[in-house]
Amino acid sequence: MRAWRVPRLGDQQGLTLETVATPRPLPGEVLVAVRAFAPGFPDLLMIQGLYQLKPTLPFTPCSEFCGVVSAVGEGVAQFKPGDSVMGMARFGAAAQFITWRASELLPLPPAFDFARGAAYLVAYKTAYVALLVRGALQAGETLLVHGAAGGVGLAAVDLGLHLGARVIATASGEEKMAVVRAKGAHHVLDARVAGFRAAVKALTGGRGADVIYDPVGGDVFDESLHCIAPLGRVLVIGFASGRIPTASMNYALIKQISLIGVRAGEYGRVYPAGGAAVSAALLAAAQQGKLTPHVHARFGFSQLPQAFDEIAGRRVIGRVVVEIDS
Repeated sequence: MRAWRVPRLGDQQGLTLETVATPRPLPGEVLVAVRAFAPGFPDLLMIQGLYQLKPTLPFTPCSEFCGVVSAVGEGVAQFKPGDSVMGMARFGAAAQFITWRASELLPLPPAFDFARGAAYLVAYKTAYVALLVRGALQAGETLLVHGAAGGVGLAAVDLGLHLGARVIATASGEEKMAVVRAKGAHHVLDARVAGFRAAVKALTGGRGADVIYDPVGGDVFDESLHCIAPLGRVLVIGFASGRIPTASMNYALIKQISLIGVRAGEYGRVYPAGGAAVSAALLAAAQQGKLTPHVHARFGFSQLPQAFDEIAGRRVIGRVVVEIDS
């Protein structure tokens, strides 16, 4: 099969498209003919050697995939060849075939094409674990979503609205803001304009947001601490700004706020039953048409470096997807 490989750590231009052995499914595994995969910012960091997970070189990047079952290993009863499935590995999805545990695959919802199936799980699992499992977001509360036009940000807007929250979102520029508005956010602030705390305070009658979802970090995190409501929760999703911020614990004490780290994939690995419940809830929501990922652009299999260029250039709204012809 053909697979993209990372022969050495560096940027996306160092990726190579190679011919490698097609894997065989072990007991409990499924061999999936990949029809689409969704490169993301964590995958770019992994290629650069800056992510917490550092696979042995050379490796095949990307985690999210969607495709058709080609073969099943011993003991697999829930899927058969020809079934359309979506999944989330740790890496290895940028290839024509991938093997993965049957217990961690989900059937493709009827309303999703392969591209949407590939773009769904990472972003929406992050949002679900953050907002419900860790953040305990309640209907009627105010949710502030930073980086709202990105994959995990737009998923948080979508899920927050589904849960009945009042959603305030920040995004950079009119094009991104328009997509966030179209998703249904109640208020959208331009992240290019310095300072958002005054606007958030004004929109909440001086109280601040109950839950703040922050995949940006840096200055955004610092200012978020000044527009969080008493007993509020700040969800630390990532540091897309490049700076890992710090917080004074006396401020957390006085304001009675919670600073909560979120790693959705790790949550499922540490607590498998909880991870399975999250997957089941997301599948049901997708099947009912309640949640839908936004696909910004679709690339051919040979165009993975260009897809990463879009991510590195911060031009992506929602997710980019690489499609593989059958």
